[in-house]
Amino acid sequence: MKNETKVVSISLFLSVSIIFVSCGKQRVEWKGTIEEVDGVTVVKNPKAPIFGEEVFSLEEELSIGDAEEREEYIFSDIRDIAVDEESRIYILDSKESHIRVFDKNGEYIKTIGKKGQGPGEFQLSSSLQITPQNEIVINDSAARKLHFFALDGNYLRAVSQTKMGFFSDPKVDSEGNIIASYMIADKEVTYVLKKFNPQLGEIFTIFSTEVLKYPNLNPFFPRCYWEITKENNLIWGFPDKYELHIINSEGKPFRKIIREYDPIKITDEEKDNWIKERFGGYEGVLPEIKLSWNENHNAFIYLSIDDQGRIFTRTYEKVSEGDKYYYDVFDSEGKYIAKVPLGARPQSWKKGKLYTIEEEEEGYQVVKRYKVTWKM
Repeated sequence: MKNETKVVSISLFLSVSIIFVSCGKQRVEWKGTIEEVDGVTVVKNPKAPIFGEEVFSLEEELSIGDAEEREEYIFSDIRDIAVDEESRIYILDSKESHIRVFDKNGEYIKTIGKKGQGPGEFQLSSSLQITPQNEIVINDSAARKLHFFALDGNYLRAVSQTKMGFFSDPKVDSEGNIIASYMIADKEVTYVLKKFNPQLGEIFTIFSTEVLKYPNLNPFFPRCYWEITKENNLIWGFPDKYELHIINSEGKPFRKIIREYDPIKITDEEKDNWIKERFGGYEGVLPEIKLSWNENHNAFIYLSIDDQGRIFTRTYEKVSEGDKYYYDVFDSEGKYIAKVPLGARPQSWKKGKLYTIEEEEEGYQVVKRYKVTWKM
């Protein structure tokens, strides 16, 4: 009986030890700090996240786009996607200058808009959003207008942006105000992130910085990324450093998220590829152009938030096999909770689903939906 008790005790000890070790690999104690600085809560994160990669998984549910399907399922240049509350999927084809709408099962419903210069027509569309007002907004960078449609496809209005150069990535909040960036070209060139009213009248400046003026070029110049939360707060970051800022609707900052990281060097191969894509090769670079290369990549690229308030930023760290990059994930408090590999940039998070734009081996574009599972 004593031997049996001893065996049971050893078995129990080993079982607990295995569980402890397994959990230890999955989760570590958060070693960051949280402090108040001039009324702003500053969350400083270490290099290591709380959880390992296993905490996050994706399961493909749907793929829209097939070169052998009928024409409604063949895309020329998918630029952006959005998803409404009924899980209908809106796909912006920039080259075709229209939006195709699909139901939650991937069945084609209708097409909104067409190429042209009249009401309800656009020329070179660069972004798509379904606003909190349940309107579709398209950024037409060629016509320099924002086009607004109802979800049923009826054209509503246009707002001019002719006074602003390189107007980019407009996002509408629950009050109808718009966050967007643009360039001011004077003696110097200034990159500006601003909040506008619904008619694009300026409300306040969020961030600005001077950039190199042509013919001086910085190929890896950092640009702002931003998202609007359900609470109408703005999360934004300029990735010359690893800092994310959160401000309320009046522009008052109340939280800053910082993460320690190891900078990743820009390789000669990346420089060669950039010159090939931009100029067709070194022979295409004009003599007067002066390239100013950064030594390292920016701290991050892209920013998105899921429907649980988690913040995702893509790093320049590649997964050892394949073309995936690691994304840093922060919880709504700002703690660095995970580092997960993703093969495509998150375009939309909706009801526990992730929507992406991807390219198949045959070269055609598809929109995919994944079921997202968190194990924590």
